[in-house]
Amino acid sequence: MEGLFIRSVAAVALSAAIAARAYKRLSLDLSGAILGFLVMAIHIAAGYRFGALLLVFFFTSSKLTKIGQEKKRLLEEDFKEGGQRNWVQVLANSAIATVLVVVVSAMTRGHGMCLDTKKSDVVTALIGGIIGHYACCNGDTWSSEIGILSKAQPLLVTNFKIVRRGTNGAVTLDGLLAAAAAGFVVGLSYVVTALLTAECASDVAWRQLLVIPIATAAGLLGSLIDSFLGATLQFSGYCNVRKKSGVNEGGE
Repeated sequence: MEGLFIRSVAAVALSAAIAARAYKRLSLDLSGAILGFLVMAIHIAAGYRFGALLLVFFFTSSKLTKIGQEKKRLLEEDFKEGGQRNWVQVLANSAIATVLVVVVSAMTRGHGMCLDTKKSDVVTALIGGIIGHYACCNGDTWSSEIGILSKAQPLLVTNFKIVRRGTNGAVTLDGLLAAAAAGFVVGLSYVVTALLTAECASDVAWRQLLVIPIATAAGLLGSLIDSFLGATLQFSGYCNVRKKSGVNEGGE
């Protein structure tokens, strides 16, 4: 219990500092910063490895959002300086994982546990769900932020026809490679923090490395699924006056 208390105190302090910094740098608006604080505190208090997953996703996606802002301003109708996100976007990217984190913490009573089906199939599956969630979210964000800057002509994921930049469902090779890299980073961050902080028997420690290729695939798959949904369910308009496409939700 002492370890859980210390981790909870650290979670509150660290989350408050990060949320304040994100608000100051326009990565989050006030509502996003408040909800982001709560989500971060829950993740870190539940386990440092869960906090690492969330923070890797948040910091890397925020950094990439600010790259090439001049070009993105010209292409994106909903462009926001600094990529400022509100509470709705924070909730959309963290709600499922937060629920799973709370369930895992309750089932393990706050004790760190490596992925080990021999100990618990359920806990292993839940942790896998958390990793997969952030791998997909990170993959989608990286692919969108990097893909739209690609010099290659984007293709619609459903029929591979050439479309305008910013079109929902458009993909580029750069964007897809970025999605895989995003999943890789999420998987690597989990493995490193899990091996350092979780209770992991020597005979199963090496198996944690399998998370990396699986998370890499999840990052790519998450981007492709989002692109498919964007191509089939979302409207893609283009304004001839402003020379801008609609919201870019695909894997371009």
